[in-house]
Amino acid sequence: MKILLIGEYSRLHNSLKEGLIALGHEVTLVGNGDGFKNYPVDIKINSKYEKGISRTLKRIIYKLFKTDLNSLSIQKQFEALKPHLVDYDVVQIVNERVFSTVASIEKKLLEFIFQNNKNVFLLSCGCDFPSVKYAYDKKFKYSILTPFFENKVSKKEFSQVFLYLEESHINLHHFIYENIQGVISSDLDYHLPLKDHPKYLGLIPNPINTDRIGYEDHIISDKIIIFHGINTENYHKKGNDIFEQALEGIQEKYKDNVEVITTRNIPYQDYLKHYKKAHIILDMVYAYDQGYNALEAMAAGKVVFTGAEQEWLDYYGLKKNSVAINAETNAKSIATQLEWLINNPEQIHAISKNARRFIEERHNYVNIAQEYFDLWTKRTPQN
Repeated sequence: MKILLIGEYSRLHNSLKEGLIALGHEVTLVGNGDGFKNYPVDIKINSKYEKGISRTLKRIIYKLFKTDLNSLSIQKQFEALKPHLVDYDVVQIVNERVFSTVASIEKKLLEFIFQNNKNVFLLSCGCDFPSVKYAYDKKFKYSILTPFFENKVSKKEFSQVFLYLEESHINLHHFIYENIQGVISSDLDYHLPLKDHPKYLGLIPNPINTDRIGYEDHIISDKIIIFHGINTENYHKKGNDIFEQALEGIQEKYKDNVEVITTRNIPYQDYLKHYKKAHIILDMVYAYDQGYNALEAMAAGKVVFTGAEQEWLDYYGLKKNSVAINAETNAKSIATQLEWLINNPEQIHAISKNARRFIEERHNYVNIAQEYFDLWTKRTPQN
């Protein structure tokens, strides 16, 4: 089968591509590499107005003329790429705003994809209209919008989230849903908002390529290393402020037992170098399930503080704190869980082994690729 994957989100499509190729399919990945993370793609679409003077120019032009230079640049690149984006058996787009342009241009680009390919599917694995609306209506007990509701951030600071509730995007959302064969979620944070939607095809867990992620048995011989990697754009959305509050007391109380590494906005390869030597990873607070960074860390045998709510435990039939640590929404609780691990290092070893086994059994990239293939072929009109 000839497959086109459009867009990247925390390496999801790269891992899916690797699984599909292992199954014998022909796969092309197009996108911008997920911004500063710079994941590999086969066909690159560059965002040329995201840094320095060009970004300032983009903002000035938009303020004066309501014209987005980045969107025009991407549209021009897309025009040149059109011959490479047609006649695929299956196309999957990673987000409702997969090209990161304004809604009017996004619609034009997607219209070409819909008109020139047989079967297009959508992934719900990050912010989109259903998940943001569900969060905005407070149907989660907490969500990425909790910092907004708690007045930690302004609506302007969360503009990239509220974008999905603007009328122009809602119209784009409906256009996409009218033209796709269906939408697939990657975890419970996107499954719950979609589960009653007629276009929803179900949850397929994130594919993790465990062949490329080595497992290290974490026997503590010296200090316990805690890694906190921060993307400042998502600082409050991920709950990094809560993690930092929790770490303040831990660093002081256990300075002879613990080393804390904190980074900000580093490329994926640099991120890997830091987390490889860590025993504990602080990933995300406002989630029910794990995102990609958490899953890859778990595959490497790290003890990850992330989304591991009761709904996730029930879905996978797991016991609390056996595979990952649920990062609750207050610093004191997180500090208590960290202390438990520091004072009981044998738990780090046990959770490490369980985490790796869980990823191998439930997130294996080849098995997950087969799930995608089975679902795609089941939903194509000719079947």
